[in-house]
Amino acid sequence: LVPEGIEGQVPYKGTAQAVIHQLVGGLRAAMGYTGNRTVAEMRRNCRFVKITGAGLAESHVHDVQITRESPNYRIG
Repeated sequence: LVPEGIEGQVPYKGTAQAVIHQLVGGLRAAMGYTGNRTVAEMRRNCRFVKITGAGLAESHVHDVQITRESPNYRIG
């Protein structure tokens, strides 16, 4: 989170349409993984779980050489 009154910038990520397309794709994938057909079902049935930085690193793909970077999956 950014404190109130702080100005900043983030790198350009493309058009709003492209960014929203990626977000919707992630939401659809999550709904498929969790077996929910609607956002309302997902809100009732799912919860976020905090993990450590080490857990996050371990949950990423490892021991694989990436040949083409995905637009929505960057490490580092």
